[in-house]
Amino acid sequence: MASIAGSSISMQPRHTLATTRVSGLKLVPFMNQGRSSLSFRLHPMPARLRISCAAKPETVDKVCEIVRKQLAISKDNPVTGESKFSELGADSLDTVEIVMGIEEEFGITVEEENAQTIATVQDAANLVEKLCSEKGA
Repeated sequence: MASIAGSSISMQPRHTLATTRVSGLKLVPFMNQGRSSLSFRLHPMPARLRISCAAKPETVDKVCEIVRKQLAISKDNPVTGESKFSELGADSLDTVEIVMGIEEEFGITVEEENAQTIATVQDAANLVEKLCSEKGA
């Protein structure tokens, strides 16, 4: 017999292997080894840790300036974090040159698979932050 209270389970003596799952918690195998009662507490397994943070404003500003310079965009045309390279008139060669400018400015190396995920200025700035933090670690 088992009784469940919150995330605690108590089992009466049984001499067989049992496995239980309580509302999305970790599967826990246990075996009563001749004890009169067995009691334990289940702890939830953490979900995959996903950290998503926006780049610092100064990083976004630097990337905006690199994009502005590479695409010869005048100061009166806005370039923001939400700006898409394609909407700014960048073709694939321009995007490669933007990435090269970013690598030079920040002293990082952007792998090809990472470069292919960049669609906006914010994407580029977030990648810069990630690569700079990995470089510093």
